[in-house]
Amino acid sequence: MKRAKVHAPAKINLTLHVTGQRDDGYHLLDSLVVFAPVHDTLDMNFDTSDLSMTVEGPEADGVPSDMSNLVLRAADILGEHLAAHLTKNLPPASGMGGGSADAAAVLRALLLRTLPPEATLDDIVAQLLQKIQALELHALGADVPMCMLNMPMHVRGIGEQMTPLRGIPPINALLVNPRRAVSTPEVFRAMTTRDNPPMPEIPTLPDAAALIAFLKDMRNDMQVAAEVIEPSIGDVLTTLEEAPGCGLARMSGSGATCFGLFADISDEELAKTAQTIRRAHPDWWVASGPLGNQFALGLPTFS
Repeated sequence: MKRAKVHAPAKINLTLHVTGQRDDGYHLLDSLVVFAPVHDTLDMNFDTSDLSMTVEGPEADGVPSDMSNLVLRAADILGEHLAAHLTKNLPPASGMGGGSADAAAVLRALLLRTLPPEATLDDIVAQLLQKIQALELHALGADVPMCMLNMPMHVRGIGEQMTPLRGIPPINALLVNPRRAVSTPEVFRAMTTRDNPPMPEIPTLPDAAALIAFLKDMRNDMQVAAEVIEPSIGDVLTTLEEAPGCGLARMSGSGATCFGLFADISDEELAKTAQTIRRAHPDWWVASGPLGNQFALGLPTFS
């Protein structure tokens, strides 16, 4: 197999509790993570002796194509050569793990390339979990390991402690980014408290309404600092909160992407609401769809 195509779904932190900071500077996190159907796409050619990439797409401006890009660094960790073409649909530096999701997508394709065709989904999950631990992928960034499986996760530590969650119900959401890049290190530096309480045990959540009720008592501890750095985050949150049927609006990751959750809304109504926001704010990035398990969407195809 000389070629692969793989999608990199957006990562959304429904909660993000910052619970401490290690002596080496890494922050300790406690987060409920899900994935969205919106994604970047990578096309890879393995029939090469080089390591290279090209980038295009609606959000490609400013995305590097040299070894500073996590896509090439991820391939280099495995000692692989490839020519990658990245179609960039997710805004960079947006709190959706875009670059990390791209790196994870490349790793998925490389690690699963030799998997036998009779492998089950459980085999694939087991293979990826084993490799995540063996390769110490958190060295590429805290988001890379959690983006490997594209399924709901309880993530702790510096991103290396991951528990897949099968009981998180899917939930319709709007994703809005003001197209203002936010620096994660800058947000961490602006935080006044880094030893916040962790999440409680995640209860049984039978439906989207129960998920929203649970999340209302949770936090994103980076949100206040991010709003100070980038005030347009507050404008996005207000717009989402005012959307008909929105049960909760919150920032994802270190920003600036925010999500609005809807317990009871049709796909048509959700799409109409997204279009209304686009018309009112043509400079914003807006997407809609169900958050939850995007494992199948993230599986590579080979040729």
